[in-house]
Amino acid sequence: MTERTDPSTMRQVLGHFPSGVTIVTGTTDEGPAGFTCQSFSSLSLDPPLVLVLPGRSSSSWPRIEATGRFCVNVLAEGQQQLSTRFAMSGGDKFAGVSWAPSGLGSPVLEGATAWIDCTLHDVHDGGDHLIVVGAVHDLGATGDIPPLLFHRGGYARTAVDE
Repeated sequence: MTERTDPSTMRQVLGHFPSGVTIVTGTTDEGPAGFTCQSFSSLSLDPPLVLVLPGRSSSSWPRIEATGRFCVNVLAEGQQQLSTRFAMSGGDKFAGVSWAPSGLGSPVLEGATAWIDCTLHDVHDGGDHLIVVGAVHDLGATGDIPPLLFHRGGYARTAVDE
């Protein structure tokens, strides 16, 4: 960053770019683990790869990383409470949450608009985040459920053209 670019300005300006909201999940020896992550993207179609960018301060990511597999759950509009729950540190985030195991054993959350089941392909340094590359093994979508969006510091909704 230059002398004129401070973190709060960067967050405010980049907040103008809307993103989807995901919950990255995995099954550890201690049970299911997960965290909210809005830093997610498709990387490659051939081979099929995705990017997830967990914060270095995440307590859930190291436990998921150790398993070598994870599932990205794309949240649906109306799942704000789930997003908030998984953004918190500690506690039993899965209490009362319905889910089914993916083919690789990671939690696929009920009501998610899409899910992407991955194995860990690579991890790179990304400043205060990690750049995680996932190799896609399976994926699916539930239909026409609009996604949960995050824009300028809050949740947003998609507009449907009539």
